Amino acid sequence: MQTRAAILWDKNTEWSVEDIELDDPKAGEVKVKLAASGLCHSDEHMVTGDMVIDKEIADLMGWKQFPVIGGHEGAGEIVEVGAGVTSVKEGDHVVLSFIPACGRCPSCAQGRQHICDLGAFLLSGRQISDMTSRHHSKNGEDLGTMCCTGTFEPYTVVNESSVIKIDDWIPLDKAALVGCGVTTGWGSAVNAAGVQAGDTVVVIGIGGIGMNAVQGAAMAGARHVIAVDPVEWKREKAVSVFGATHGAASIEEAQAMVAEMTWGANADKVILTVGTATGDLIGPMMGMVTKGGRGVVTAVAPVMQEDVKLNLFDLAMQRKELVGCIFGNANPRRDVTRLLRLYEEGKLKLDELITNTYSLDEVNQGYQDMRDGKNIRGLIKY
Repeated sequence: MQTRAAILWDKNTEWSVEDIELDDPKAGEVKVKLAASGLCHSDEHMVTGDMVIDKEIADLMGWKQFPVIGGHEGAGEIVEVGAGVTSVKEGDHVVLSFIPACGRCPSCAQGRQHICDLGAFLLSGRQISDMTSRHHSKNGEDLGTMCCTGTFEPYTVVNESSVIKIDDWIPLDKAALVGCGVTTGWGSAVNAAGVQAGDTVVVIGIGGIGMNAVQGAAMAGARHVIAVDPVEWKREKAVSVFGATHGAASIEEAQAMVAEMTWGANADKVILTVGTATGDLIGPMMGMVTKGGRGVVTAVAPVMQEDVKLNLFDLAMQRKELVGCIFGNANPRRDVTRLLRLYEEGKLKLDELITNTYSLDEVNQGYQDMRDGKNIRGLIKY
């Protein structure tokens, strides 16, 4: 079939909305009619090159990152299934999980679906099943899909491992957000940080991920939740809507605030959810962590980032923990539906996350608004 998609032909260029040809699903795959796609910062990392693998390495692995159809946060309806698909059928409503979960690899078997072995193919630009493409440009060139999903198009073909069936009555445009941002942020607090009742928590960077880390920390019963962001209206929204108790414009301001409210003991948990992680942020972040406390790095760093500034004596002698986090360290086949039930019961805020909506043709404007600090989460609606 013919459809349209937002394509990134190379890094440091704009998204190009073009007509494309979409193949039918092959064995183990499904075709999804999407209702909406979130504008996540991870796609911006493809634009800037932060998530672009060195070409020699990509060629060695048989990957082709460009051209790529963007988007990895979406929800829609199954309109066609390939041979052997058993977990969903035509007409089912689904959330696309940006990390596939096979349910059989060692990680999935241990309850760690966020590091499913199929995640190795997230940046490959090819279908999981056979490393070929179902998406083709108008001149016949194969197109990759961001995180094996490609939600910047009204129809897409994905592997069965990338879809999670949800209840039909949940609004699909809101459900789309749980495919990445909500689960990642909420899980950063609840799963990775392990926030407990009475904790003091600092969240650095209040965008689509950070705002949900605030939600998660508040829902877990944190006594103090400090939202750190230079954009004033985001700090205000974090306090008035999403459960933060305080706002700070900088890490330095947060450090002073935390020291005062804890009598110098510092924060139990600090979560880094800035747009781009850099090594110079780790030292100040861990400097706010109390003895035996935990720092969580959820923010994406450039793929070749290696230099980190950190006082190792302080890390060891105060028994602090520095941990990584992807997809909120969640089990998407369990947590996506669980979060949507919390939304149904009015305990998880999804509607309030959507700052602006866009058409597919407005995708570049949506990302400019993100860069300008105008969005918590922008949303493309089909």
